[in-house]
Amino acid sequence: MVMSAFLAFRFIGLISFALVGFYIGAELSTMTAISTRDACLLFLLVGAVFGVVVTPWITVRPWQCWRRSMSEMPVSKVMISMLGGLVGLLLALLFAFPLSLLGDPIGRLFPAIVSLACAFAGMTVFNTHSGEILELIGGRVLGRQRRLPSSGGARPLLLDTSVLIDGRIVEIAETGFIGGTLVIPHFVLSELHRVADSSDALRRNRGRRGLAKLNELQRNNNLPVKIVDDDPVDFAEVDAKLVALAIQLDASLVTNDFNLNQVADAQGVDVLNINALSNAVRSVYIPGETFDIRIIQEGRDPNQGIGYLDDGTMVVVESGQRYMDRNIGVEVTKLINRPTGRMIFAVPEGDAAR
Repeated sequence: MVMSAFLAFRFIGLISFALVGFYIGAELSTMTAISTRDACLLFLLVGAVFGVVVTPWITVRPWQCWRRSMSEMPVSKVMISMLGGLVGLLLALLFAFPLSLLGDPIGRLFPAIVSLACAFAGMTVFNTHSGEILELIGGRVLGRQRRLPSSGGARPLLLDTSVLIDGRIVEIAETGFIGGTLVIPHFVLSELHRVADSSDALRRNRGRRGLAKLNELQRNNNLPVKIVDDDPVDFAEVDAKLVALAIQLDASLVTNDFNLNQVADAQGVDVLNINALSNAVRSVYIPGETFDIRIIQEGRDPNQGIGYLDDGTMVVVESGQRYMDRNIGVEVTKLINRPTGRMIFAVPEGDAAR
C-alpha cells in the first residue's frame, strides 16, 4: 500500500515538475544563448528528476508522520488541541477587522495569515500543556488531585515496553486475574514505534509484536486500557519516566525488566513482574513425587539427561542419558528455585527403588 502510494506520487511529481521545468526553460531561453528547444528539454529533464526525488518527501512522508502522530495521540489530547485551535481563531478575529482596513495587498492577505498563525499557535500551546489543562478541567481548581479511574477501587497498572513485547500480559488479562486499569504512557508507545521501525530485523519484529499485543489488549472488553500523555519532563530515560509516573499516579508498575524492577523497588514503587508470576505458577513437585517426562538432550554432567515440563521447567535426570528420546517415569530428588526459574532434579523410578 505504502509502496504503491510512493510510486503513484513519484509518477505525478515527475509529470508535474517536468511540465513546470518545460515552461521555465521556455521563459529562460529568451534570456540565454541556448536555443528554446534545448532549454525546454534541459529544464524538463531537471524537473522530472526533481519530481521523482522530492515528491514523496512533500506528500507521502508528511502524511505518514501525521497519521502516526494521530494514532499515538490520545483522544483527550486531540480534543485539547482542537480547543486550542478554536481559541486561536477567536483571538485572530480581534485582529482581522483592523488588518482588513489596510490597503492591498496587506488588507487582503494578512487576515488569513494571522488566522492560520493564531490557530497553529493555539493548537501548539494547548497540546504542549495538555496535561495541566486536563488537570485544571478535571478539578484541580477545586483542590482535588487527578487520579486515573480504576475497576473496583484497584490501583492502576502501568505497563512498560518489555511487557508489551513479551505479550503474556494478554493471556493473563484474559483469565480475569488482573483487576484495575492498564495504563500505557504515550512515551512507551513512542518507544515501541521506534523499535518497530528499527533497521534490525529482530528488533523490528519485537516492536511489531508489541504493537499487535497492544491491539489485543484494547480489544479486550473486560479490561479497561488507557493511553495517557503524562510525561515527566525532568527525566530523559524511559525507565526513569516510568518510575516517576508510577509515583505520580500511585500506580503499580508491570515489567519484565530486572533492573527496572530493582530501581522501582528502591523508590517504594509496587512492582508486578511477569517473570516472577510465571515462576510462581509453575508445577510444584516435592522430593519423592513421581511423574513422566521425555528426555530430549544430554545434561552438562556425565550420564545426565534433560527434559522439560509443559510450563518450561527444566528437569535434570541423573543417569537419564541412556533414555534419550524416550518417555520415562522419574522420581524427584531435589527442587531448586532461582530468580531466573525453577529447576527439578530427579532419577529414573527404577534407580530410585534400588
